[in-house]
Amino acid sequence: MVEQIPKRPLTRAGYALLATEHDELLLVERPKVVQGIAIAAAEGDRSENAEYIYGKKRLRELDKRLRYLGFLLKDIKVCDPEYLGGDQVCFGATVTVRDEDDALREYTLVGEGEADHRAGSISYKSPVAIALMGKRVGDLVTAYRPAGDMELEIIDLKFAGRSWKIPPPKRK
Repeated sequence: MVEQIPKRPLTRAGYALLATEHDELLLVERPKVVQGIAIAAAEGDRSENAEYIYGKKRLRELDKRLRYLGFLLKDIKVCDPEYLGGDQVCFGATVTVRDEDDALREYTLVGEGEADHRAGSISYKSPVAIALMGKRVGDLVTAYRPAGDMELEIIDLKFAGRSWKIPPPKRK
């Protein structure tokens, strides 16, 4: 029997952002770089041609990013937090926690590649998100991080800005 590979979740906004970046790099940026390399190569000696050397380096960077984005966009399941609900922390939820220093922090659990700690979103595979998954408001959890363990108390749970107590809208 063939083992089914689970799909990786991405939020609708995260998918749109990653797909737009992929298309921009593939259809706009990469052709420009390839054209620049071709022009620089036509000038002669490539070993001392800074434009050619830089172009090849930039092309490698673009191809690396395109491979990564291709990996992130392969075998995905797009989840819309607007249609999520419940009383347990799960993918797409926004969780307010109180840490050991009595500071409040808010985390939104999102997919790989769309996390941005400055915006308060963390990957669902991060140590903090793993510790929070499946827990409820009022629970105390310990996140085992490389920087050291962190005690958190779950204060609030929201889905797309709605409190967990308000049911999600019906799908159309």
